[in-house]
Amino acid sequence: MSGDLKLGPHVALLPSSGMGHLTPFIRLAASLTALGVQVTFITPHPTLSLAESESLSHFFSTFAQITRKHLHLLPLDNPSVNTEDPFYYHFEVIRRSSHLLSPILSSLSPPVSALITDMSLASTVIPITDALRLPNYVLFTSSAKMSILFLSFHTMVGTKASGDSNLMKDVQISSLEPIARSWIPPPLLHDDDNLLKSYFIENGKKMTESSGILINTYESIEHESLAVLSDGKVVKKLPPVFAIGPLPPCNFQKGQSLAWLDDQPAGSVLYISFGSRTAMSREQIRELGDGLVRSDTGFLWVVKDKKVDVEDDSELIEVLGHGLMERIQGRGLVVKNWLNQEEVLSHQAIGGFLSHCGWNSVNEAIWHGVPMLSWPQHGDQKINADLVERIGLGMWVENWGWGGDEPVVKGEEIAERIKELMGNQLLRSRATLVREEARMAVRADGSSYKKFIDLIETWKTF
Repeated sequence: MSGDLKLGPHVALLPSSGMGHLTPFIRLAASLTALGVQVTFITPHPTLSLAESESLSHFFSTFAQITRKHLHLLPLDNPSVNTEDPFYYHFEVIRRSSHLLSPILSSLSPPVSALITDMSLASTVIPITDALRLPNYVLFTSSAKMSILFLSFHTMVGTKASGDSNLMKDVQISSLEPIARSWIPPPLLHDDDNLLKSYFIENGKKMTESSGILINTYESIEHESLAVLSDGKVVKKLPPVFAIGPLPPCNFQKGQSLAWLDDQPAGSVLYISFGSRTAMSREQIRELGDGLVRSDTGFLWVVKDKKVDVEDDSELIEVLGHGLMERIQGRGLVVKNWLNQEEVLSHQAIGGFLSHCGWNSVNEAIWHGVPMLSWPQHGDQKINADLVERIGLGMWVENWGWGGDEPVVKGEEIAERIKELMGNQLLRSRATLVREEARMAVRADGSSYKKFIDLIETWKTF
């Protein structure tokens, strides 16, 4: 986005843990800076993953005009947090260190007009900004459809004593298509308390007290969901909702050179990545590799064996096995290191994307017009996969279920779906149209651009 606004307001941003939350905050900061807004970026320190720390380092080197502040995280008094997910654990560390924000925000000069907070931090940060009389906007880093579940979840959960819960069936909200029970993240359906469930309840409630909700989406793909959010049919007295996406790529960093891609025919290569925090079982990894070989499609495959990248130190030969490594030779490229996904998806050789359907990946596929084969693994990803299929951007094999908790999907079936994706000219044409609609949304006079201007004008009055 670009603009000619002068003497813009000063806004602070506070992301949470993981690239799925950090990346949209980085893109938001770059977009606001381009529109003349002064930005202070508050980074929880230390970060959990190497990808986060490297992205932040390159980001601040490129955008010297953005002020960086550290929120120094405190060790947990009670380390027995009920989660096995290191990123959820880090969410909790940030939340319990949130009281240290007050002196940081009070010391900023010129005074800030607003703080933009990650949705996972709303319940602990909004009371702090209320005490400072500082407007607090929440950035929701997934789709508008997912935000509906997030905001209304606390109204659906019955007490343990009553056993009453609307989550025993599909979720129907207003005139929208129901959210299937099978699409809801499994931890939310458990009777026992867990960190994800408590986050949904606490933050969903508290977001209604924010000054506004920013969503990384745009009108033409989520018109119905945005409409029910704005007309009070989800939660009464909801603050204003601003669809400001898709937040454009922030090309401040180049990944390793991929000369191999340069030698491939246009549209011939399938890119496979399941995001920065998804680790498949080795059995499933090897079946996926078998499917790639059977598909007779060129491929670029990012293999991930551990959730946190700094712990992912196994050699490829150990993860894939000698037999699969030999079969792959000459058919595709397999890497374990971090790649710049934007750089990959923008390459003319890429003709398809096999993805977990994280919201950042969906937006990047949209931005570059790359058809998707969706394989959700956790969280919001089934709701995202449904959207991908409905807008004609890709395919979703719903009976593959959630990664990790389902029967292993065999290589033969994976191969057939890959062939179906890569040979579908209708999907390619539709993906091109979706790309153009997305880029129109953030151009001058586009729906998301106008929302940005409205926000900035509002901040000027604070």
